[in-house]
Amino acid sequence: MTESTAVLVFARAPVPGAAKTRLMPALGADGAARASAALTRRALRTAADARLGAVELWCAPDCSHPFFADCAFEFGVTLHAQSAGDVGQRMAQAFDDALGRHARVVLIGADAVSLQAADLAAAAIALNGHDAAFAPAEDGGYLLVALRSRQPALFDGPAWGSSSVWTQTCARLDAQGLRTCVLPTGYDVDHPADWQRALREGLLEGGAC
Repeated sequence: MTESTAVLVFARAPVPGAAKTRLMPALGADGAARASAALTRRALRTAADARLGAVELWCAPDCSHPFFADCAFEFGVTLHAQSAGDVGQRMAQAFDDALGRHARVVLIGADAVSLQAADLAAAAIALNGHDAAFAPAEDGGYLLVALRSRQPALFDGPAWGSSSVWTQTCARLDAQGLRTCVLPTGYDVDHPADWQRALREGLLEGGAC
């Protein structure tokens, strides 16, 4: 295996009523689905702009939605199906797969709207002297995780979706003695206020969906 780096973008198919449901009170089902698609495209542009290596789009519930094929054509990315299970199980499986093909892997969520290409590059560089790199989120989760070896215990047990995910992950990092680089805290888009904030800050092209 060469000393290659891959960026994995986790995304859900933009199906009305099933994508970004917490945005639906403000945007409606169709608007929330369009927002989901816009966030995924932004994440893919960010990953491409980082110029770290291969960019992979990890799709849920599978790769069959036409939007994913459009993304593969537009951005030149490869498509991979997320596994079953909670987000921790899905991330662990993705790392297991990707670290079999690449020396370093950076994983981000499609809604991690505050991340810039420089953040992804910083995470990859940090792995030269650290075992892991993370970008915490304001809501208590995290936006990015980068690893150079499989660490399934990091993803086994946190109360996913809660405000204590990052705290619980830090405890696991300490217990395993992993040297960790912590990047600046940012935010993702979960609620209408997050969406409006991203628009105000110019983080999404083309305005509101």
